[in-house]
Amino acid sequence: METTVAEDRAAGPGRPRAPRGARSAVGRLLRLPGGRARRWAAWSAVPPLAVVSAVVLCRAADTDGITPIPQLLAFLPWLLVPAALGLLLSTAARWPLGCGWALAAAAATGWFIQPYDGGSPPEPRGPVLARLRVMTANLEFGQAREGLLSALRRERPDLVAVQECDPRCAAALDSAAVRRAYPYRNITLGDSAAAGSAILSRHPLTRAEGVRGTLRMPGAVVRVAGQRLRTQVAHPMPPMPGQLDLWRTELGRLRAYAAGRGGEPTLIAGDFNATQDHAAFRDLLDTGLRDSARATGVSRTPSWPSTTTPVLGAQIDHVLVSRALRPRTARFLDLPHTDHRALLVELDLYGPRG
Repeated sequence: METTVAEDRAAGPGRPRAPRGARSAVGRLLRLPGGRARRWAAWSAVPPLAVVSAVVLCRAADTDGITPIPQLLAFLPWLLVPAALGLLLSTAARWPLGCGWALAAAAATGWFIQPYDGGSPPEPRGPVLARLRVMTANLEFGQAREGLLSALRRERPDLVAVQECDPRCAAALDSAAVRRAYPYRNITLGDSAAAGSAILSRHPLTRAEGVRGTLRMPGAVVRVAGQRLRTQVAHPMPPMPGQLDLWRTELGRLRAYAAGRGGEPTLIAGDFNATQDHAAFRDLLDTGLRDSARATGVSRTPSWPSTTTPVLGAQIDHVLVSRALRPRTARFLDLPHTDHRALLVELDLYGPRG
């Protein structure tokens, strides 16, 4: 095979020369395609593929990164759309590298769509003491209070966690009808319509110190069939640009609460402003809590924003339980006048073995 003088010099003494055909193939792979339309298609494929790759790499590295990564992680399954767009444009451009890049990005996204099951505890054993129906609902500044009251009458949950409960919401929950149904409660109002939260219970409830946060997150100990059940409302700040450290800190406090539970049955319910694709939320699950939606096969059902669910959205409303509680069913309910869907979970509460 003949080579040019420049190629002989580049090869250097003692170094094998690559076949010219192989070098040409590599060059064709890396080089953008010729023709104005094809080059335009290839360059247009780069931005969506770069975005998908950045998000998936952060997911693989177990980090939430910086804005806009945490916001995009909430919608990770829908990153298959820009990956598919990148593949379509790369195919139109006849750009092999772009096609391979798009397929790799789509495969990695598909891998991480699988439900996270890192720290789930083993199935509980022992006698079943009670069956509980637990509901969590974010009322969006108290606007959905009438919808909540209707859901309480219809679904009759035993334990209710309410977020964004304003003074009007607190007054509605203090009505005679609600007090008859839920004689035990811990209602804590804040300095804004979004800050208040509440716990309602059919079973005896003792107030407990809640997790500290910008928005109120009250706690309680509920006694069910003689068993203490530690109950905590979750409502950390959302991962807004410029507030990521606050979001991580408040999720970290919920994690510390979960890690310090000892052997007592524990339930954390509310709007976590995080999905299973956020490292800060997976750290919470890794304390040995089970996500009720995940355990019942609906881990990817969106709960927010309600205007686009269930077609498009993120599941940021959760009921997390320790080993003594086994989820049986989980359903998302539509409430009017709120951007969240309520979550209703049915649980078995187990007693200690022996």
